[in-house]
Amino acid sequence: MATKVIDAQLLQKAFIAGAYNLERNKDYINELNVFPVPDGDTGSNMSLTIMAAAREVSALENPSMDELSKKISSGSLRGARGNSGVILSQLLRGFCKEIKGKKQITVSVLADGFVRAVETAYKAVMKPKEGTILTVAKGVAEKAVELSEMDMDFETLGQEILDHGNEVLKQTPELLPVLKEAGVVDSGGQGLMEFLTGAYNGLTGKEEIKEPVTSGGAAKAQTMSSEEIDTSHIKYGYCTEFIIMLEKEYNAEIEAKFKEFLTSIGDSLVVVSDDEIVKVHVHTNHPGLAFEKGLEYGSLTSMKVDNMREEHKEKVIHEQDRKKAAEQEAAKEEPKKPFGFVAVSVGEGLNDIFKDLGVDHIIEGGQTMNPSTEDVLDAISKVNAETVFVFPNNKNIILAANQAAEIEEEKKVIVIPTKTIPQGISALISFDETATAEANQAGMEDAITAVKSGQVTYAVRDTSIDGKEIKTGDYMGIDDAGIQAVGQDITDVVKDLIGAMADEDSELLSIYYGSDVEEEKANALVEAVQAAYPDFEVEAHAGGQPIYYYILSLE
Repeated sequence: MATKVIDAQLLQKAFIAGAYNLERNKDYINELNVFPVPDGDTGSNMSLTIMAAAREVSALENPSMDELSKKISSGSLRGARGNSGVILSQLLRGFCKEIKGKKQITVSVLADGFVRAVETAYKAVMKPKEGTILTVAKGVAEKAVELSEMDMDFETLGQEILDHGNEVLKQTPELLPVLKEAGVVDSGGQGLMEFLTGAYNGLTGKEEIKEPVTSGGAAKAQTMSSEEIDTSHIKYGYCTEFIIMLEKEYNAEIEAKFKEFLTSIGDSLVVVSDDEIVKVHVHTNHPGLAFEKGLEYGSLTSMKVDNMREEHKEKVIHEQDRKKAAEQEAAKEEPKKPFGFVAVSVGEGLNDIFKDLGVDHIIEGGQTMNPSTEDVLDAISKVNAETVFVFPNNKNIILAANQAAEIEEEKKVIVIPTKTIPQGISALISFDETATAEANQAGMEDAITAVKSGQVTYAVRDTSIDGKEIKTGDYMGIDDAGIQAVGQDITDVVKDLIGAMADEDSELLSIYYGSDVEEEKANALVEAVQAAYPDFEVEAHAGGQPIYYYILSLE
């Protein structure tokens, strides 16, 4: 039966089906990421964003178009994670603005909604780049406008829009050389097409969603609850989980040796395998060693590292709700201080550094898990200040922080666009409590231009990028310009990275070593670096960050 109009109930069904399809395909989308770093990837961020909205949409019974558009918009805005998630939320926000007040969606309303979605998303990005999700969204909108001139039902219209969107997606490597070099299409654009495909299937009845949305996706369902483990006396601090996509021989004998290794570095071991994948859960003080061992058997996905000591602290806090509520009530009665600070950080050492610099609230996150807009808003609410400065400390969190600043109504929020931990530290050091908010904003933004940042991690997949052939397990040195050094000796990679970062004005090198690096090894690295660069003043600090062996700051 031909569908000529879409009412709220049908749109609800289509949206939830689209969210499920994106969530199901998030791992495939993650694999399209150009940079082979173990981080919070595009598919995961888009999935968490859309599922935040889907939970709210699923809870509605017989909604009106206005109720539905409000839940889609607010749920995705607050749940947005990473640049891809924020852009997706802005696309949905623009679309919902167009359908608000409508009783039903016609072909022309759909086309207008797509156009407004694209306009809203482009405005949200300071420097829109073609060859991305934005390009795919624009192509879909243009096709919808073209087809809206014809007498067409949604079944036919939708299929033609999908076909055109996939063709636009295939062209993204021609617009972004980095995609062409890696031999992949844009991951954000792929995510958008997965959502639209699922929505079309839901609209046409090809997919039935029988169960309500109760979680944020498979990533959450796979994790073990912190309530199930005793964290009162923690020997191993990091709950580490990952899935190995097997690419090499893996039999009972190999699995036994794998388990023996994991037992040597941790406890609470669970290893479940079948013909194609191995799912691993282990508590350890060295997550990177577990990941590296897993890479011997295949590529990794669904990697997750939780600081159980922090979880335990949070549990204790929650158990003291009455005391906390009383303290919050007392804080409301206290006069607000002029300035407050929120920073994104991960790792006990780095957290302590930010606290020493006056940060009021730290959001645990970063590369491995991009905080959502809701996370940033929650942190801002806990700071008793008239003006709150937010330091994202990651380029993939800035858009979510900006979105939080726009939503926050009670306090003035200023986002300092720090892309790295060293930039955040430099900005805070430059803060002047006697200056105005505007003067401090200018001063801190100036300070972050004076520091160069670098990170050393490992590759999770084979790829070719920036003219470099990278193999799984290689160490990579990455600075503000991209991947600068690749190799199998971490000391050589660090030295090469510093060489790429340094200029004639460089004087102070700070090295923050991660949770997988022992102090003795960090000191040995400092000696090697000092010998290679005798004119630098070199400092080492325990950062405690997972995944990234070293974070470098050069001034």
